Amino acid sequence: MTSRVYRLHSTLELQLKDVHEFFDEYDLPVEIDDVDVTRRNNTLIVSAVAAENNISKYTPTAQLKASITENRLYETEDGWQETPPENQESGASVGDDDGPQWGNFSDGGQVQEEMEVNSKLVEYACFKGDRETVLQNTALQYPMFEVLCALAKYAEKGTLTAIAAVDDDLEAVRIVDGEERAASVEVIDDPRERDAENTVNWRDNKFIND
Repeated sequence: MTSRVYRLHSTLELQLKDVHEFFDEYDLPVEIDDVDVTRRNNTLIVSAVAAENNISKYTPTAQLKASITENRLYETEDGWQETPPENQESGASVGDDDGPQWGNFSDGGQVQEEMEVNSKLVEYACFKGDRETVLQNTALQYPMFEVLCALAKYAEKGTLTAIAAVDDDLEAVRIVDGEERAASVEVIDDPRERDAENTVNWRDNKFIND
């Protein structure tokens, strides 16, 4: 049985430069010789290049797809972050070393000297959506899913959940903010039986007259 991914949902976000750094350092699965990272306007596509010649060059190989957005980051004492420093939103109390300083006008009033906060726009790659949106095409699907899992562990923000079949066994995957979490698969019922129960029996229907 060929390993494959049945269900997948992703909310991963990484800085675009981090995606490129990831692939510069990451050892690809043996089935993948290389990846082709292409940007088309505001879309990033990472396509698998097969390691063997048994896949036709005309066969679309698996690819990861992300939308590219811009987020503003603010410089703080702890580094760059998405939210502005607190003292820029609510104001710092008098006497804070790094907070705004208060001065007096001749008429007795007070004014807050505005402190300029360094900020910058940073591009992010957002791998968001279900399997058909994030992980596309069948050839090399599972090896590319392994790449996505490694990318999820590299990311600091977002969640990846999935159900895959490996060696005839179902496996659950859950990675949250770069950390792998416990996950399990619970089979509730057989979808075919449920579909059969919800199907109208046209041959024995009291609302249909002969």
